[in-house]
Amino acid sequence: MEQVFGAFPVLAERRQQTAGYLSGGERQMLAISQALLCKPKLMLIDELSLGIAPFLVKELMARIHEMRAKFNISILLIEQDASSALAIADYGYIMEGGRIVYEGAAEKLRSHGDVQEFYLGSGDSARVSYRDVKQYRRSRRWWG
Repeated sequence: MEQVFGAFPVLAERRQQTAGYLSGGERQMLAISQALLCKPKLMLIDELSLGIAPFLVKELMARIHEMRAKFNISILLIEQDASSALAIADYGYIMEGGRIVYEGAAEKLRSHGDVQEFYLGSGDSARVSYRDVKQYRRSRRWWG
C-alpha cells in the first residue's frame, strides 16, 4: 500500500475522501493504484489522457514510466495523444480506421516524417490526409 502512495502521493493526502469526489486525474491515479495492488505482470491502460488537464497528463505519463520499472510490469497503453504515449513507450503501433499504419520502436516513430506530420503536429506538408502517405496505402492493401 505504501508503495502505491509513494507513486501517487496525492492519494495519501486524500485517503479519507470518497472516491466520487476526486478529480478526473485523481480517479485515474486511484484506478491505476487499485490495479497495482493486485501485483500484475501486465497492465492495460486505456485513454489515460481523456478528460484530464494537459499538465496532469504529463505527470501521469511520467509516473507510469517510473512504475513500469519500480513494479516490474509491462504496460499496454492505448492513447490518442501520440506525443505523450511515444514519449514513454519502448514500442508503438499507430492505427487508423482499425488498421496498423505504422509500427516500430518509439524513437523510430517519433523521428518518422509522416508520424511527425500527422500524429505529432509538426511538419509543413500540403498533404491533408494520412491516406496520402505511401506507407498507409501499402499497409491498407496488406491488411485489407
